[in-house]
Amino acid sequence: MRRQDPVPGMAPAVGELGGYVVDEAGRIVSVNDCALKLLGLTLEDALGRDHHELLHRDSGGNMGPRALCPVMDAVLSRSPCSGESLCFLRGDGLVLPVHWTATPCPAENGSGTLVLFHPVPVEVAAAAQGTLPELERLALLAETTTSLTSTLNEQKTVDRLAHLVLPRLADWMIVDLIADGGDIRRTHVVEHQGGRLLRRPELEGPIPAVTAQSQLPLSRALRGSGASLAGPEVYQGEPDSGIAVVQHELFAATRMHSAAIAPIRGPREVLGALTLGRGDNPVPFTTRDLSLLEDITRRAGLAISNSRLYQRQRRISETMQRHLLPRLPDVPGVELHASYLPAPDASQVGGDWYDAFTLPDDTTGLVIGDVAGHDLEAAARMAQLRNMLRALAWSEPHPPSAVGQLDRVIARATDLSTATLVLGRLAFSPQAGWTWEWTNAGHPPPLLITHDGRAEYLPTPGSVLLGTGIDVTRGRDCVHLPPGSTLLLYTDGLIESRAHSIELGLARLRRHAAAAAHHSLGSICERLIEEVRPADNDDDVALLAVRVPASGIPSNN
Repeated sequence: MRRQDPVPGMAPAVGELGGYVVDEAGRIVSVNDCALKLLGLTLEDALGRDHHELLHRDSGGNMGPRALCPVMDAVLSRSPCSGESLCFLRGDGLVLPVHWTATPCPAENGSGTLVLFHPVPVEVAAAAQGTLPELERLALLAETTTSLTSTLNEQKTVDRLAHLVLPRLADWMIVDLIADGGDIRRTHVVEHQGGRLLRRPELEGPIPAVTAQSQLPLSRALRGSGASLAGPEVYQGEPDSGIAVVQHELFAATRMHSAAIAPIRGPREVLGALTLGRGDNPVPFTTRDLSLLEDITRRAGLAISNSRLYQRQRRISETMQRHLLPRLPDVPGVELHASYLPAPDASQVGGDWYDAFTLPDDTTGLVIGDVAGHDLEAAARMAQLRNMLRALAWSEPHPPSAVGQLDRVIARATDLSTATLVLGRLAFSPQAGWTWEWTNAGHPPPLLITHDGRAEYLPTPGSVLLGTGIDVTRGRDCVHLPPGSTLLLYTDGLIESRAHSIELGLARLRRHAAAAAHHSLGSICERLIEEVRPADNDDDVALLAVRVPASGIPSNN
């Protein structure tokens, strides 16, 4: 082909046929005069360049992935192919919509591909450029599904949506969401500018309620009607509602010339509306774009609905937690402190629990326990177990007897699965001082920390968890608590890890607890959760700490 520089100032004309040849690697090895003129390039600009990186763009001027480029498919497969859903980038930065045909041909150093193209008439380009090719559409929807459903945070869902649609489909994204009480809030106004996504908080905030009389696009979308097109002219006349006023201000502030608006629907209700707008992109939206927009909003609606369901469950769980975890009793001279850390990715309450209560002989019952799971069902089972144990401990003076009866009740009168616990009785007598009598049903051993920084575990023989159906004799032990010492009860979420053995977790707990012996009980619990709990443990954690007086006697004795 003869090659020369393009004639300056000549605009592309419909009917002119440009052509270039690429080698097997996709580099331009030959180009005709018409192609250089149509593309506004010099010969030096074109030869040796990768034709996909140099030329191929979408209607917004963005280069797409090579794997989705139809011309590259033709080059690699060496098979004839043609299409119209492509733009070439001109040397002056403008994009040129084209019809193209790719055909295998001989090249200087082997085989090559001849690409012929001519400009698409303006009216045809305007109708076609706004619509993604089918392969890109499917890729976008798959990416939308994966990205939006991988979080249960509503804010993150909408943030991710902005990165998916801007600038691929539009220059602006506006999201209006309906709260549980019916109020509507413009939560996101996002602009693509200079390669970045910018929030416009001055355009966000509450907007007026939807009226049944308003027939303008956003009002219809918020009532659940189908997607529709809108432009600034739609909101130029006399407003039919407060939303119309807000929309008029939005178009004036953003200078959008075209918008597509679709409802965001959940499984049972309308959750809001998504608006995509074009300002810098000169191609207006058409009805061909609406089906893609509705596919996107269906996925967004499912993700937002799931996040709201999760947040409702979270609030319910937090309320249950406040009611299920008891208030600690006042024991003269004795300090009591409890901490509870919910599972990070569950519903904020679980099967771990602690309890402390006064017994008929004025001793104090202390319990730490764990029912499998960290969801609402586990919390309900935990509450049932805790209440039964309180009643049995009240009637049975010795911890092994109460736990033995509880085990028999679980097997015969409930649908509870296995559980672990430690039940003990804290008592004071002038002769023996402070003592703790306890039994252990398959739970990690209590830790005794003296005032001078020594720590040791208190194992109990015959420690079998609850719910096995095995009739066992529960072990019992009794220990003297030195003046100023601290007894720590905890659940396995504090020590278990997939990365190391339980023995290593117990050793870490003992070392950190001994080092913190001189701190307050609240500080000890806080430090142990922060420093000992393994990063890979996603279980909840309960701690119950007891410190007897340094004088060795109750304050009222």
